Amino acid sequence: MCFITVTGAGCRNTRITRTDTPTSGIATVVSDDCFGNIFGEEIDVFEALNREASLLPVLTDEAQAVQLLLNDSVRLAVLARDLTDAEKELIHSRNRELVPRSQRIAIDGIALIVNPGNRLSRISVPTLRKLMTGAAKTWRELDPSLPDTPVTVVFDSPGSSTARFIRDSVCAGALLQGNLFAQKDNRSVIEHVAKDRNALGVLGVNWISNPNDSLQLTFNRAVKVLSVSRSHPATAGSSYLPVPARLYLRDYPLTRDVYIVLTDLRGTLPAGFTHFVAGDRGQRIILKSGLVPATRPIRTVEIKETF
Repeated sequence: MCFITVTGAGCRNTRITRTDTPTSGIATVVSDDCFGNIFGEEIDVFEALNREASLLPVLTDEAQAVQLLLNDSVRLAVLARDLTDAEKELIHSRNRELVPRSQRIAIDGIALIVNPGNRLSRISVPTLRKLMTGAAKTWRELDPSLPDTPVTVVFDSPGSSTARFIRDSVCAGALLQGNLFAQKDNRSVIEHVAKDRNALGVLGVNWISNPNDSLQLTFNRAVKVLSVSRSHPATAGSSYLPVPARLYLRDYPLTRDVYIVLTDLRGTLPAGFTHFVAGDRGQRIILKSGLVPATRPIRTVEIKETF
């Protein structure tokens, strides 16, 4: 954020005054890397509309992003969870001027991807839980028709929101175990799975959406996206792909909300950026990315292949 020092008679009367406004100034903001591509586009459009604004983005994992907020190193973060009451109180106790608040901006999904040469097309949550806790380790244990070779599970980073979601929401807090590896970011997960037939990648849906598909019904062709079923066994009728309509209806089991968490004062640049992302233009960017806008009306349309 941009500060200036106003000096009176000597150094004894030094004052620090905020110079940023909702549409001007400089501010450092952080995002979970899982939303890095959306975050970057939101900033680009916001700065194009507000020439005197400069947002300095930091991309990192969820754990580090939250820590930056708690330390007051940044005052805006894009996260796949809200702060806990204890975290909010810690921020407020360190600086009484700061009152943490959050804005839900999108509905997201955790995508499971495999190599296009892999015959697996769907998986159930109970089977996924076995894989993530080490109870199942081979492709044959996931599907009897597949080879008896080890599954390599690939995350973006150990402290990522995707790893936390799998641990908390799929494995009920159980320790993640097995043949698990972490790449440096979500893009690296895609690149790894595209080359390795034994890899199963875990990443945010927006990273594998197809920007050329206005209906957002298809994905990046470098990998194959699995359908997921809440119940076992996974069947065609019970399994869903993470397309926007299924995220909005919560049919897709691995669905989560995305928040902007703001600790700064009202009337500042971070507050102005929050208002933009939650507004019409910001929400259109989210829709284009393959996620579901959280603050705008949604209409679902059923498309039938035969009539």
